Amino acid sequence: MKASLMRMLSAALLALVSLSASADELGITPQKAYEMAGSGAENLLFIDVRDPVEIMFVGFTDSVDLNIPYLLVDRTQWDPNKPRFRVYRNPDFLSQVEQALAERGLSRDATIITMCRSGSERGLPSATYLRENGFPNAFYVVNGFQGDKAKGGDQAGMRVLNGWQNEGLPWSPSPNPDKIYRVDR
Repeated sequence: MKASLMRMLSAALLALVSLSASADELGITPQKAYEMAGSGAENLLFIDVRDPVEIMFVGFTDSVDLNIPYLLVDRTQWDPNKPRFRVYRNPDFLSQVEQALAERGLSRDATIITMCRSGSERGLPSATYLRENGFPNAFYVVNGFQGDKAKGGDQAGMRVLNGWQNEGLPWSPSPNPDKIYRVDR
């Protein structure tokens, strides 16, 4: 019994170590993403994977090629455990990424960079999901668009520590209507 429990604990520890290793392997800094996007790289697709409503309230950068949400908010269902509206994976995410690649004359081997608000709930999971589904060069922006929350001081709870905005990279409070995810076209 003790040996079985130790094996299970060891396996769980190894899984955690390999998960963090893959996060390190997949993550790039906001500055690096900005440099890659601005370099005119022809084999690159840079995607903002946030829900478009979040972008309307938080801001957007034209450095991304377009917005393809990884998770969408279902405003008809409340999740009392979180407390927030329920989110679900965009069922068309992979096909929308494939379409964006095709429109740019790119293959599944192109470099794909995803960016969300903080890098954790959608950034890393979307890059991992892309890799698991045949896109071997998917990465995510560590700390995302807004970054981490301050733990203390006057700005406690505010996302002011790192990320795209806090590194002084270009952004706007308004989304680009040609790049934002829309169902009206």
